[in-house]
Amino acid sequence: MRTQVGIVGAGPAGLLLSQMLHLRGIESVIIESRSREAIEATIRAGVLEQGTVDLMTEIGAGDRLKREGFVHHGIEIRYQNRNHRINLQELANGRVITVYAQHEVLKDLIKLRLETGGQILFEAKVEAVDEVTGTSPKLRFTTKDGKAQKLTCDFVAGCDGSYGVCRKTVPEDTVRKDYFRVYPAGWFGILAKAPPSSDELIYVHHERGFALVSTRSPSVQRLYFQCDPTDKVENWSDDRIWAELHARVSGDGFRLKEGEIFQKGIIPLRSIVCEPMQHGRLFLAGDAAHSVPPTGAKGLNLAAADVHVLARALGAHYASNSSDLLEAYTSTALRRVWRGQWFSWYMTQLLHRFPDASDFDLKRQLAELQLVTSSRAAATTIAENYVGMPLS
Repeated sequence: MRTQVGIVGAGPAGLLLSQMLHLRGIESVIIESRSREAIEATIRAGVLEQGTVDLMTEIGAGDRLKREGFVHHGIEIRYQNRNHRINLQELANGRVITVYAQHEVLKDLIKLRLETGGQILFEAKVEAVDEVTGTSPKLRFTTKDGKAQKLTCDFVAGCDGSYGVCRKTVPEDTVRKDYFRVYPAGWFGILAKAPPSSDELIYVHHERGFALVSTRSPSVQRLYFQCDPTDKVENWSDDRIWAELHARVSGDGFRLKEGEIFQKGIIPLRSIVCEPMQHGRLFLAGDAAHSVPPTGAKGLNLAAADVHVLARALGAHYASNSSDLLEAYTSTALRRVWRGQWFSWYMTQLLHRFPDASDFDLKRQLAELQLVTSSRAAATTIAENYVGMPLS
């Protein structure tokens, strides 16, 4: 088999890249270890920046997103039992966010890619990425029936996540350096069949720890509360979960709406950045290159920004045989990646109560919360980073 761009992973980065390349007349093949059904059934939250929504619309994947996504013009920051609204639209020059679950994004992108003639090899595991420093890198993979195959490419896009083979292909120490931050907290997340408690997301700072209230649909809500990352889901009965959420969120006339809990899980909080994001003709994108704590709502959006840069660079290569944008891929993408890391860190340290926090830390957090909810300049910093920079 041969193609121009071999893409490892049918997550947001891989699917977006494949469609953008298609629109530029560039062939690609996506190799994905999971089945289509498994991908579309894995429920994950999604807060889309304005630029990501615009990109989905531009490539032809925005119809259902526009119909079913929840456009939020602001967010609430709650502390000392009171809500304080950050008006995103006003402070960020009209830009807003759209709440639309990641698995819905994937459904739309898979459907579009298949309808436009895209090749997605589901249930095929990439075992190795070879010869990336040459002119014809190769993806060696095994199909679901156990048959060994080889895909020869001009370029490889590693979009296979934090634990995939592509990042490991970049030699550690001699070429690759990974930057880590592990936070001493996790998020206990639930999905509940309940009506919305709020029209907009609520970020909660509380002495017992952080909480987040968000809407998945008119009848399904996504809620989180800070927990010990080593805790176990089985330690939390439904009654205990609702009691903890009420303790952190309800009060001063506001009360969280309850419902049947049908999903529970614990998410660790960590940050990773891999530098460089390229090696020879292998280019990393999305979680294969970086991950962030979900507090800043940047994960999917950074993946979209990566492949926007990469698609433009590959387009320039095939259109004019120019390698300038490909050579600059890492430096161009990392400017946004590190800004996303900063904002995710900022929101995490602002809103969480870590185990080693002192009374001084709590007082400092409250002073900072008062600043961002009373100063237009400070609120503007939150708003502009939350909705994201335009993709250019």
